Amino acid sequence: MMALGELPAGWLRAKLSDVIEPRGEKTFPAELPDLPFLGMDHVEAQTTRILGSVPASSMKSSAARFFAGDVLYGRLRPYLNKVAQPNFHGLASAEFIVFPDTELLHSKFLRFRLNAADFVSFASHLNEGDRPRVNFDQIGEFELLVPPPAEQHRIVAKIEELFSELDQGVASLKTAREQLKVYRQSLLKNAFEGKLSAAWRAAHCDQLETAAALQQRIARERQARYQQQLADWQTAGQAGPKPKPPKPLPPLTAEELAELPELPAGWGWAKLGSVMETTVGFAFKSAEFVSTGGVRLLRGDNIEPGRLRWTDARYWPLERSAEFAELMLAIGEIIIAMDRPVISSGLKVARVHQTDLPSLLVQRVARIKEQLGICTDFVYAAINQNRFVNHCLGHQTGTQLPHISEAQIRSYPIPLCSLAEQVQISAELDAKLSEADQLDQTLATALQQADALRQSILKKAFCGQLVKQAKNEEPATALLERIRAARATSPAKGRQAKSVSKSLTNC
Repeated sequence: MMALGELPAGWLRAKLSDVIEPRGEKTFPAELPDLPFLGMDHVEAQTTRILGSVPASSMKSSAARFFAGDVLYGRLRPYLNKVAQPNFHGLASAEFIVFPDTELLHSKFLRFRLNAADFVSFASHLNEGDRPRVNFDQIGEFELLVPPPAEQHRIVAKIEELFSELDQGVASLKTAREQLKVYRQSLLKNAFEGKLSAAWRAAHCDQLETAAALQQRIARERQARYQQQLADWQTAGQAGPKPKPPKPLPPLTAEELAELPELPAGWGWAKLGSVMETTVGFAFKSAEFVSTGGVRLLRGDNIEPGRLRWTDARYWPLERSAEFAELMLAIGEIIIAMDRPVISSGLKVARVHQTDLPSLLVQRVARIKEQLGICTDFVYAAINQNRFVNHCLGHQTGTQLPHISEAQIRSYPIPLCSLAEQVQISAELDAKLSEADQLDQTLATALQQADALRQSILKKAFCGQLVKQAKNEEPATALLERIRAARATSPAKGRQAKSVSKSLTNC
């Protein structure tokens, strides 16, 4: 078998700029208002899929003209690898470089070549910054192997055949993951409507505190704690801020209760803030941050669905952390991102673990503290329901940066039952959801392996190892010579004829 990197018979080794030039035709949408327009958002990252379009008449800025079969390459944030090949004529954002089909480099072959990992890595390391952008002069330096045209067709056909099989498998894996999401929500729904623990509750019905009694006990304990804090403050000579009394919330109205699911006897609906204490962080000044050695600041950017991420941490001086002792996080607390609380991958809600400490709560991040009489695992599972997602989406304010307030978090209705049943439900959910999580991880790993296999196919294809070379095919070098000879008599095409002949070697 041919070694990787060895030049197959009849192939050329060349820079991208030596074998193709961009189309480069610009126009204004008003001149071709009936054509479809493709923006960067209309091309899916990594997959070469086109997600939609808008009429050119809705755009104003100068656009790139493309024709059916052209390849569009997104030069903004090249790590996203936005490559597409429309089967229609249209206009595209100026962020796309448009490549036509040529005798020497067929567009379908080019689309797959630009989608390969080695090209993505090359383009992604050309520039830095929040919005890196490349141009053709830069990506034109990429070196590739060019097969004879007939072999390019066979390679494309084989890639499409293998990718079709892969796509079917990937579709099945994604369907299974979506079904897992439905299963989780169904499980949570049954849990918080009392169905999951029905048998257990029947066996222990004489030993369970009612939700109403639990709420009254929590209210008494909160008031007693406040009175003790007030007494301590007075004994200390009123040093420091005066303790704040508990914030009573009005009960749910009859109209609000009518919209909620029916609960078992002994259960009840309560606003989150009436049974759990919530706090919001402080606006620490970025000018006073330290590079390392301080206390980590928990910002919204550090919160992902189900976990806290510290890869981009900010730090507050350790010697000044005592000033904000009340904002120090504790193990088990629930953290909610108030800015963009709902993202495509889920709800930005997580628990605090030992590895997350010490850390301080920052402005526009809310936490739910642990409370005697309430199982925090129970509350955490309750707010991971789609009902809480819809609550956030329905109460968000702002368009550029959707935001939910602490008051809106506190007003969220949660089902309440005895502490013993909360613990029982949490244990059953933990067991069943852990199984679902393990299956989901298995499916995620299979999807990663499918992506790796896809790249392996492309790597073999572009090294001449995917299909057999035919001895009677015209070599790419011979085609190049014919193109040069033909274009030598055409001044309009002389530039491409010259550029396509530079820096080429054959076997």
